[in-house]
Amino acid sequence: MKQQVEFKIPHFYLYGDPHSDVDMNLLHAEPIRDRSSVNDWTIRTHVHPDHAQLLLVTKGGGWIRMEARRYDVVAPALVVIPLACVHDMEFSAGTDGEVITVSKGYLAEPLFNSPELLASLNRPSVHVFDEEEVWEQLVKAFSKLRQEFIWRATFRRQAITALLLHIFVHAARLSEAALGVELRLDRNYDLLNRFRALLEQDFRQQKRLEYYSGVLGVTVPRLNAACKARAGKAASRLLHERVIIEAKRILLYSGLSVAEVGHQLGFEDPAYFNRFFSQRVGQPPAAYRQESR
Repeated sequence: MKQQVEFKIPHFYLYGDPHSDVDMNLLHAEPIRDRSSVNDWTIRTHVHPDHAQLLLVTKGGGWIRMEARRYDVVAPALVVIPLACVHDMEFSAGTDGEVITVSKGYLAEPLFNSPELLASLNRPSVHVFDEEEVWEQLVKAFSKLRQEFIWRATFRRQAITALLLHIFVHAARLSEAALGVELRLDRNYDLLNRFRALLEQDFRQQKRLEYYSGVLGVTVPRLNAACKARAGKAASRLLHERVIIEAKRILLYSGLSVAEVGHQLGFEDPAYFNRFFSQRVGQPPAAYRQESR
């Protein structure tokens, strides 16, 4: 049995606070300045294993890097950081806005049980605003949610849930517009989501599409058709992209050799791992590590 290596990426509920008394099955809300200013406006590389985050940047800006991709952030903007997404960020002094940290348990609430809605939280993204009305609605929703979080009044959870759903709907609409496609619940989209969930579970050990199609109860051509219809990519490309994301993560945040990285991802032949990585990234793993660190 292969032994999994624990990568040296700090795990937090809230940045700098690995153990929190905050209700882990609910959420946390605070102004951006509270945590950023005391860290010299720089939030170093870390991950929230069981939480997603939404940042509403109302003033200032900077940049955020999510899974090795860097995004510019200029107010007004909404930033979506998915569950277990490795990220770091740097803001200009005086940047402000709101941060909501939502637990995986809270996202399991029946009200949020929509693949379309949750898909918008599974993609790292930075959204800018052309419509002032939408922006104002989000500012009010974030502000009211933080008030409810602080007040702990009766029906607090119901109020927070309603406000959070309102925010999620806006995030989903922004994501839909950015993708340029209509995301609607159908068999293709459902199959794509189930495939992605299975990928997260088994991509290190399983590289054959026949395995995934068998577990999902469809043929490989049917799986490919769903992926192309809803993600614009073949199933094999989604699989390979997930492997590459993980390979980059391990290369950047661990001391493993390139051969050991390949072994962790199910490649018994180091030379094949080098070819696999080079063909998709444009440079060998060792060169990528040296250039990116």
